[in-house]
Amino acid sequence: MNDAPDRITISFLQRYPEFAEFRSPTRKPKAPQLEPNTEEEERTPEETLEAAHLRLRTDLAAELLSRVKRSSPRFFEHLVVELLLKMGYGGSREEAGEAVGAAGDEGIDGVISEDRLGLDTIYLQAKRWEGTVGRPEIQKFVGALHGKRAKKGVFITTGSFSADARDYVKNIEPKVVLIDGRQLAELMIDFNVGVDSVISYQVKRITSDYFDEE
Repeated sequence: MNDAPDRITISFLQRYPEFAEFRSPTRKPKAPQLEPNTEEEERTPEETLEAAHLRLRTDLAAELLSRVKRSSPRFFEHLVVELLLKMGYGGSREEAGEAVGAAGDEGIDGVISEDRLGLDTIYLQAKRWEGTVGRPEIQKFVGALHGKRAKKGVFITTGSFSADARDYVKNIEPKVVLIDGRQLAELMIDFNVGVDSVISYQVKRITSDYFDEE
């Protein structure tokens, strides 16, 4: 190379457009080349819709549980009674459920009469807690159930249950069902307690039998 300098200087490198662009203060950095998300690209439209629905439901459940935790204890007691009625316990009778916690009825916060004569009754306890409900609290509830000669009980909390509490209710009489905060929010969504439907989509497909000409 005939015009090669004795030493490389900035003024010499400025001859080259690439170096001049590199030195320019207004030069924009190149955006990183992102690899295509092959997982999303491989999804069918139905799978994409299902994934979006799951994200919306998860966010709604978290927001719903947060609102329930901010409610008063009395409101929460009425909420759990309404939820069980919406789930079908007590039949179609609105008067089948009653919140009784305000009366301090020995740890019983609600009652659901499954038949008109009250021969089969579900007793409820509603704990608007932030933390974990342990076995001692469940044992107190079971003691209250024994005092009522009850066969069925539901313990609902906005928090969670310890493993010891869940193990305890597996082999006892009366039968006790534990519903934690996550399950509570899911049930409220499924049975439209505290939520409204905003929009819905129907995914349709070809009815193959319709086009059979034989």
